[in-house]
Amino acid sequence: MAKITLDNLAHSYMPNPKSEDDFALKELNHDWTDGEAYALLGASGCGKSTLLNIISGLLIPSQGRVLFDGQDVTHAPTADRNIAQVFQFPVVYDTMTVEANLAFPLKNRRMDTAEITRRVQKVAAMIGMEDQLNRKARGLTADAKQKISLGRGMVREDVNALLFDEPLTVIDPHMKWELRTQLKKLHADFGHTMIYVTHDQTEALTFADKVVVMHDGRVVQIGTPQELFERPAHTFVGYFIGSPGMNLLDAKIDGRQAQVAGATIDLGRDYDAKGRTQIGVRPEFITLHSGGEGIPARVTRVEDVGRHKIVRLDAGGTPVSAIAGEGEEIPTSIDRIRFAEGGVNIYADDWRVAPAGEAAA
Repeated sequence: MAKITLDNLAHSYMPNPKSEDDFALKELNHDWTDGEAYALLGASGCGKSTLLNIISGLLIPSQGRVLFDGQDVTHAPTADRNIAQVFQFPVVYDTMTVEANLAFPLKNRRMDTAEITRRVQKVAAMIGMEDQLNRKARGLTADAKQKISLGRGMVREDVNALLFDEPLTVIDPHMKWELRTQLKKLHADFGHTMIYVTHDQTEALTFADKVVVMHDGRVVQIGTPQELFERPAHTFVGYFIGSPGMNLLDAKIDGRQAQVAGATIDLGRDYDAKGRTQIGVRPEFITLHSGGEGIPARVTRVEDVGRHKIVRLDAGGTPVSAIAGEGEEIPTSIDRIRFAEGGVNIYADDWRVAPAGEAAA
């Protein structure tokens, strides 16, 4: 296990980058705490795999350093970093049996035969392949081969870090849940530093202690699932986390008051917001009303998704989503929305503005 430090790290695939836009990974400084489980979350092309490959040694950054427990490994080959990496598509030895594939990393380290057998049996049980240990990998399905790749990554107990690059893409939905559960148990049992790349927010939020949200080559927030949900640091985080994502409404902010869609609302606290200002509100924090105070809005449709209803509205030309209970009636007379106390975030030029008196994050 190791504390991983990213020092002034950035990367461009261009030989002579001229501006920040030329960098696939924009400047980053961060310590990855020894023994924690992280998820790198973001849309395709945001820089997740670039960052993971720099940490693993498959890619040398064009700027900055990577340190494991204070030791500079920026130019060290992957083999010298003592990490295990599982890729998006399965990497197995087709001519070997399942057992031989799982044992391969341990045999390379000349481990005791009895210990190899113990670990292989344990990992085979975790990935549900105890009854296929003697089968050749060549005839297995893609998801079975990926389970072997996952098992080979998990079979070593002495690694500095376990790195997963969208490893469940080819796994069927039920097995995805099972394997995520096993990965969390592995982390609890052995305390490996784990970094898990995904574009799936459910995978990220259920796997990680902390989620690293990336957008356009930049880390826009690192936080717990609760922090990402309640206080998104960037509008992209609000949009990307949640289903539906956060509502964003253009607003004019003046201290503790906001002008939104022709209505004035009390924010409860003072804000010093300049630039392009918006209010961000999760659908869970919006209530529907007929008449009285609030922001004018009309219902455009209602979607019943089983556990609850998603109410789609139009507020002065801005689409808004609200969550209603499964059994809740949605009257046709609804013409106002209100925001729950504490459920509002203020943004200026896409970045969250803290209210007066809030402690720094």
